[in-house]
Amino acid sequence: DIFDSDWYTSRSLIGGADIIVIKYSVNDKTSFQDIKESYVPMIKKALNHCSVPVIISAIGARKNGVPCTCPLCTSDRRSCVTTSEGAQLAKELGATYLELHTLSDFYIQKYFGDVLEYFMIQSLNQKSSEKMKKRKKTQKCHRVQPPQLEQPEKMPILKGEASHYDADLHNLLCCCQCADVAFCPEDLSMVVEAHKVILCSVSHLFMLLFEVKSPADIHDASIVHMAQSLFAVEEVAARGVPPGVPPVRVVVKDTVFCSCLPDILHFIYSGAFQWEQLEEDVKKKLKDPEKTEHVLEKVKCILKTPGKLNTVKGCGSHQITRLYNTSLRLFFNTPVLADVIFKIQGATVPAHRAVLVARCEVMAAMFNGNYLEANSVLVPVYGVSKDTFLSFLEYLYTDSCCPASILQAMSLLICAEMYQVMRLQHICELYIITQLQSMPSRELASTSLSIVSLLKKAKFHNSDCLSTWLLHFIATNYLIFSQKPEFQDLSVEERNFVEMHRWPSHLYLKQLADYRNYVHSQKCHCAVM
Repeated sequence: DIFDSDWYTSRSLIGGADIIVIKYSVNDKTSFQDIKESYVPMIKKALNHCSVPVIISAIGARKNGVPCTCPLCTSDRRSCVTTSEGAQLAKELGATYLELHTLSDFYIQKYFGDVLEYFMIQSLNQKSSEKMKKRKKTQKCHRVQPPQLEQPEKMPILKGEASHYDADLHNLLCCCQCADVAFCPEDLSMVVEAHKVILCSVSHLFMLLFEVKSPADIHDASIVHMAQSLFAVEEVAARGVPPGVPPVRVVVKDTVFCSCLPDILHFIYSGAFQWEQLEEDVKKKLKDPEKTEHVLEKVKCILKTPGKLNTVKGCGSHQITRLYNTSLRLFFNTPVLADVIFKIQGATVPAHRAVLVARCEVMAAMFNGNYLEANSVLVPVYGVSKDTFLSFLEYLYTDSCCPASILQAMSLLICAEMYQVMRLQHICELYIITQLQSMPSRELASTSLSIVSLLKKAKFHNSDCLSTWLLHFIATNYLIFSQKPEFQDLSVEERNFVEMHRWPSHLYLKQLADYRNYVHSQKCHCAVM
């Protein structure tokens, strides 16, 4: 009758049962098939919505005795239900399978009764457990709850500054400060000034032209031939000469190429990657496809890597970058083409005025203004260690820096503030913040690094972002820093800020103490603590 009702009625009735028993005769294959095809799918569907134990009972002794397992013999399988068929059905339902040879008192009590009793006890225990959970939940609502610890305040986010490396070098070409090369045609009708170190950083041909490398070092006859046929150096000044010496004059023998030289230099100073822009500018100026191709082929040869085929034709900007854009790192801390020497801690560090002027406004004013350094090759440096100053110069040349520690990053930050290189200052701030954030609490408690000292230095050197972050960092790790002697070095204003934003707060600690007193007074154990 249950299965003759609609689905929802059948499901509710099956779900309300304590146990489901499916019984069939082992000698009645038709009834077994009826159970398997009609009732089992309904029960299986209902069990997806509830959890009720199922027992499958196979009743009776098979008339043929032990069934034949021969695959050719099916006589007993037509009328008898085998053990494997009953077990398979039980497996599909996740049921307990029993075979009762007869419905005598022995079998009912010994097998069926024990299993039925087991499931009934399980059902009672489950219902009892659910009642206890409801009762505990009700009691828990009236019990005093432990205080909730809120998350600490979010640290101020420090945003990085975009690189302006290529723009700095391009501006150097526009202002022509510290120029040491003057390109001109054979009739001297125009002059285009440039800088040896920039040209040599992107071209082996210019290295050959300005004697940075010899023909034997180049190992490429096409570059040597192009240098001799396209340019002629009229006057080569001695290296390391004082400022004020006229720049080296380079005569451009090809008049068509010389007319496009300003565009070509803009291309080189912009990082030698805007190839499509150079093509557009040359086409617009010459308005002749043959001459345009002639000039562009010479530019490709100038940028060519020795020993490699000139495969620039048809390349995009990203491929030009990969083939030709070398780095000023080649000239970092080397006397090659150097025109200034810094004296620091008894050692000397060679450098190039063009790079310094392009990348640092303070040095641009120092070398081009009415200062002693403007007319001197040897420039003393005070207040900075040699390693820190080398790291500073490395950033100016390469637009990157990798401090070895938090203390070195702070020293580099101080040097960057001294020379007003703001992006380097921000890089050092980010490095310090990243290193402190990754430090585990145990290491933070045992480290000899003074965070308060870092805070004082950051404030003194106008690093507002870092000093604000460090104050929040001390407040967030209040329980660690309040136990350190350096905590007493905080000013009254800093102490007030830390106390106001401390984590955990005074209110939470008071609530926690009250809750602990309550737990002890009730003489019970706290599940949380």
